[in-house]
Amino acid sequence: MLLYIHIPFCDSKCHYCAFNSYVDHFDLKESYMKAVVEQLHFELKKFNYEPIETIFIGGGTPSTIAPELYIELFNVIKEYLENECEITVEANPNSATLEWLDGMQKLGVNRVSFGTQSFNDEKLKLLGRSHRASDAINAIKNASKVGFEHISLDLIYNVDGDTLELIKEDLQTSFSLPIDHISAYSLIIEEHTVFEKKEQMSKESEEITEYLFRTIKEHGFEHYEISNFGKYHSKHNIGYWKYKDYMGVGAGAVGFLKDERYYPLEDILSYIKTPLQQRIECLSEEDILIEKIFLGLRSYVGFSKEILTSEQLDRATLLVKEKKLLFKNDTFYNTNYLISDEIALFLTD
Repeated sequence: MLLYIHIPFCDSKCHYCAFNSYVDHFDLKESYMKAVVEQLHFELKKFNYEPIETIFIGGGTPSTIAPELYIELFNVIKEYLENECEITVEANPNSATLEWLDGMQKLGVNRVSFGTQSFNDEKLKLLGRSHRASDAINAIKNASKVGFEHISLDLIYNVDGDTLELIKEDLQTSFSLPIDHISAYSLIIEEHTVFEKKEQMSKESEEITEYLFRTIKEHGFEHYEISNFGKYHSKHNIGYWKYKDYMGVGAGAVGFLKDERYYPLEDILSYIKTPLQQRIECLSEEDILIEKIFLGLRSYVGFSKEILTSEQLDRATLLVKEKKLLFKNDTFYNTNYLISDEIALFLTD
């Protein structure tokens, strides 16, 4: 079983961000974390106190919450953790101080993922980021200094103004740092963001995409999911792609158990008042089948032929003959993640 914990507080709202996050309500941090602990007790019981394989603390910005406010949460979950449980926390370079990183590492967090996005100050400003390139470099070095086993950074590409030279410099800086994972995301214009009315900010470039993917792989980072490259592969990410059950704790989180999804309240004030109130979505067998295919095609997990209908199996076999899928050990694998959605639609339409 996996555990996701959502921290909705942010120092500032990035221009591309559509996640459930707040740049105010900072006075609610303590009461919010108490509500998280209350929901966590509820979820543990609902999931029959199954062992926790991985934890991911995401946001928002988890580094806006002091390590002391995480103590009660970790005290609750510690008896349910599997040996060598992967515990990841997201962090922004401007708020992930040396003291914060040291405090989280001492709580048991063994992996940190930095919202770096770029090492170009002008691009960071354009994206609405609140840190500078030097902040990101220092934060990553500090994470290594305090003893984090695994360090990841995010990069955003296909942004208006991106050039091969800019991407090359971003990658050269990334490779010079003590990281073992890179998440690279093509800019997508989302609703209810600053960029919503600036669609020109997203500039799709096949040349830049191919260069980025090729160069990261040449430096020893395996391309194991459409947006993820690693010398170390995130166990939490892989758990999602394998369709494992997961608890979703916090305002705007999502949980999944068997064939149901659980949605806690998004509004932070409402969540603090009633953290156990949830909307439930029941998934049909067809829903689950389609999601397993989509997730399998986007990652190195693939999908078993046993889940396919006879018509889907015929189509998948055709794609193998056309060398667009690989079939091995009764499992179909995608050899080109960039066309994963097209393949999925061909199989499921």
